[in-house]
Amino acid sequence: MTVRRGFGEPSGCRSDLVIGRDESFAAAREQLSGGGSVLLHGPAGIGKSTVLRTLAGEYAGTARTVLRCSATESESHLPFLALADLLGLVLDEVSGALPDAQRTALESALTGRGESTLQRDGLALRLAVLSALRALAAAGPVLVVADDLQWLDPASAELLGFAARRLGDTPVRMLCAVRTEGPETEGAEYGRHLRASPPDTRAIRLGPLTRPQVSALLDHRGYGGLPRSTVRDIHRTSGGNPLFALELGRALAESPTAPRPGEPLPVPTSLRALVLSRLEMLPDEARRTLLVASAGARPTPALLLAAGRENAEAETARAAELGLLATNPEGPAVRFAHPLISAALYAEAPAPERRAAHAALSRAASDPIERARHLALATTGTDPEVAARLAEAAALARDRGAPSVAASLGLLAARHTPAGSEPGPEERRLQAAEDAITAGEVDLARDIAREVLTRATAPGERVRAWMVVIEAAGQAIGEVDAVFPQALADAGDDPRLLALVHYQLAWRGLVVQGDFAQGREEAAHAADLAARAGDRRTELLALAFQAQAETLMGHPDAPATIQRAMKEPQDPRVACHHNGAGSARFRWLIMSDRLAEARSTVSALLREVRRRGMAESEVHYLRFLAETELHSGHCGRALELARESLTLARDAGIGEGAGAMQAALAEAAGGDVERALALAREAVRRAEEDGDAVYLSRALAALGHAHLVAGDASAAVRALRRVRELEAGAGITDPARGRWQGDLAEALVRIGEPAEAQDVIDVTRAHALRLGRESVLAVLDRAEARVRAARGEHRAAVARLTSVRDRLAGLGYGLEEARAAFALAELRADRPGPTSYDEAARLFRRCRALPWLRQVDAALAAESAEPAPAPAAAPDGLAGLAAMERQVAALVMEGATNREIAARLFVSVKTVEATLTRVYRKLGIRSRVDIVRLAAGRGP
Repeated sequence: MTVRRGFGEPSGCRSDLVIGRDESFAAAREQLSGGGSVLLHGPAGIGKSTVLRTLAGEYAGTARTVLRCSATESESHLPFLALADLLGLVLDEVSGALPDAQRTALESALTGRGESTLQRDGLALRLAVLSALRALAAAGPVLVVADDLQWLDPASAELLGFAARRLGDTPVRMLCAVRTEGPETEGAEYGRHLRASPPDTRAIRLGPLTRPQVSALLDHRGYGGLPRSTVRDIHRTSGGNPLFALELGRALAESPTAPRPGEPLPVPTSLRALVLSRLEMLPDEARRTLLVASAGARPTPALLLAAGRENAEAETARAAELGLLATNPEGPAVRFAHPLISAALYAEAPAPERRAAHAALSRAASDPIERARHLALATTGTDPEVAARLAEAAALARDRGAPSVAASLGLLAARHTPAGSEPGPEERRLQAAEDAITAGEVDLARDIAREVLTRATAPGERVRAWMVVIEAAGQAIGEVDAVFPQALADAGDDPRLLALVHYQLAWRGLVVQGDFAQGREEAAHAADLAARAGDRRTELLALAFQAQAETLMGHPDAPATIQRAMKEPQDPRVACHHNGAGSARFRWLIMSDRLAEARSTVSALLREVRRRGMAESEVHYLRFLAETELHSGHCGRALELARESLTLARDAGIGEGAGAMQAALAEAAGGDVERALALAREAVRRAEEDGDAVYLSRALAALGHAHLVAGDASAAVRALRRVRELEAGAGITDPARGRWQGDLAEALVRIGEPAEAQDVIDVTRAHALRLGRESVLAVLDRAEARVRAARGEHRAAVARLTSVRDRLAGLGYGLEEARAAFALAELRADRPGPTSYDEAARLFRRCRALPWLRQVDAALAAESAEPAPAPAAAPDGLAGLAAMERQVAALVMEGATNREIAARLFVSVKTVEATLTRVYRKLGIRSRVDIVRLAAGRGP
């Protein structure tokens, strides 16, 4: 193998820049594995060279010869340089196979001896390159790796293209990369290079990274720990370009101070030079016009004119010709060709010019929020009038459903607020922190609160700051345990402040200790304190918490507490908050089998929080709606909602464990079972890491359900037994909370433990009857039918399942109805005569329950298989076995393997093995052979 020039890294090293390139890699690998060629294209910094290196490292071992070149702009005027890179080290190997004229022309071009040119030796050189590649391929496959095709010298590009178009079936693959500037021109740019590539070449465009991918990239490169709002700004400014994002992250890491609110990110000199090289071709006045455009949020020619830029139209037209601005046929907005150009232009400008641009925009902008922001950025020092206008703008942004903007404006207001004012700078910072919490920017909120705590002495401000710190911890509230004594000390005997602390103590009791009773008591105490202090907002939140706890505990006061939480006067933000009364009412509705009302309730709540920009509440309500659709049997819709909720949760870094839990349930019902298991394990891991006792049981329930759907009843039992222990310890008695009891009973039957299954059913049924949980009772009856079948009570089991299917249909639980129909078909399959799974398949198709449809297909395949002759009757020696044990033993006597038995009985192989172990123990035997001997009456 010949390697001419390296690329700066070992070819086998997969750089972090390949984050987010899974689809591109898959497409390239498929093409290269089939003997084809690949052309990677995209803008500068998008990661083409890294993908190229990684692919070259993976496929170099499949080629006898690897030819490499990597052109540069400074060398592109040197003729035949790229050709020398590719063929220089193999010239001796191939020259003997070339005709004299071709060999002379090629040697002259590669060595520089003589005066070979395309004009003089054109045909000979073209044929020489083609012949050289064919000669190398005759000895084994050839891989040509060429980076930065746009800088290839014209002579080399022409020769390589000539040969590539004529290689035919010759085993030569090309792996190339070319820079394309943007969507407007890239078709023509890479098309020219594609025409110079082998006919089977596949063009693969590398696009921008998503925000989570940029975040992962920064973490891997040592720039982690940045606030999510900063990562969002890096993603926006870089346009998803990995090189730009890394350079911005490095500049932030090296900067002694973070950018001020409202200001663009610091742009390092390396990136400024990269994107502003064409700016020198503009006159000074045109540059000032672009600076005003870069300072504006939504610049238009009219806005620039109002800001005093009299020649804005001509100047922006010239900037567009130079590629600094993008043409925008759909509207009048002035749009930069790349967000980084705007940021670099702003960073390059002197501070007085930036303030002048903001001052002009503060007079020209029509939106009051924009005017206030520009006024703040044009003003130095404190100014009470500017601070007041910013506070008003923050309130307006809050009302418009833009809490993130409100937080930014609030911080600007605090910066311009003089000490000793009322409200003071710390008060405004706390409001900004609370807005950041609403927007889901918990890192920013925590940083603001910590800053306030270093200066504030007023008890009210300190307690509010502690509350932000606790809120920012989310489900990991146990990590801020040390905060509570400090908050209580700062609260003193003030009932308003104590109410805030005890409300958070209620969450601590629930999440950290898993004690619903303690959480309920703390919430009730917080509600009383808040009522005494006249703090209706905290009172409503505490009552909603109390209602949720009572609902999950099966406490008889739950409906009355919900009514108290929903009485007027209401706080609109609390009413739609995911911890408010609306959420408590949704939970009570869905646990009471009122699915239609639950759906309309949560849909209305979702619309309202989206209108208000309440990011965390949106994540929760999407999950709640997914749960509702899953109960209703709309598995496809549930899967879409659960995935959307999880994506938002990951993006914002809030509620990821709960999102993974619900997504696992949705995947198990309508998606991919392996993904369901992975998500459920993630949910369990996150709950354990956070010390979250509430979601640990729910995550384990999701894991147990996924195992059951996957056919591993033993693993399902292990997970669901833990759920039973956890919920008993937490005082949760309402079986509608997690609805795992039916799964546990079914899994226990499958592993041959019908007695324990009946105990689960009996205990759960008592609570379900007390609370009127009809759907839970129906699912328990379905599980009990399996218990009866295992005991040989076949007729009673069929009758019970027929009734269950109809009851679940009447309640609107489509997936559970389909599962009942499937269980009914399975029971009938155990009896002589034809069996039909058509009804179960129809119902599962209606639900779009793909994993369950696959189970039906497996059952049909097992039923249609040619059966072995059955024994005339079960031998007396097997009479003491349970039903499942007898079935397994009978199939062993037929000669079936463990895998065949698992398929016939629709259980896992592990379940068959465990059942056989019990059979051996009960019968006092050691092997499958002993079962056959016992059946023949010869004894073991």
